[in-house]
Amino acid sequence: MSHAASPRRPRVYLAGFDVFRPDALAHGAHLVATCSEFGFEGLYPLDVQVPENLDGPRQAAWIYRANIDAIRSADIVMANVNDFRGPGEPDSGTAFEIGFAAALGKEIWAYTADTRTLIERVPSQPGAQGRLCERGFLVEDFGLSKNLMIACAARIVQGDARACLTAMARGRVD
Repeated sequence: MSHAASPRRPRVYLAGFDVFRPDALAHGAHLVATCSEFGFEGLYPLDVQVPENLDGPRQAAWIYRANIDAIRSADIVMANVNDFRGPGEPDSGTAFEIGFAAALGKEIWAYTADTRTLIERVPSQPGAQGRLCERGFLVEDFGLSKNLMIACAARIVQGDARACLTAMARGRVD
């Protein structure tokens, strides 16, 4: 009597600025556990230990390579694209990871609490060519909640990581 091996759980790279939270390790463990509840294997960027003998730039390069390797090994990237350091703008590292995953042909899911359009969310004033942000640049107006490069690459779910995992398990955004 042979036993078939159970299928491998899809590996989900957990992109997002959550690594900058004061409770980043505990939050990452929670995200990984939540992934497991939905039948996924969560890969949190802080799951690997950075060698202590490296200076700042070498630590950064080590982290970069570890994250790139984790994205390569993942089946899916799930990204926290909530506003990070400004309205309408997710973390730039997360945006890079989404782009890298897109270039590799990975399935990409993202979540955000606020799905109003950029034009509704980014403080702006009318200008001759459209609405201008506080720094004088046009605010993208395609009716999307994120920059088109993210919105067109990812399936965006309104809510938190659990809402995104629920949608991922169903295979669709409501």
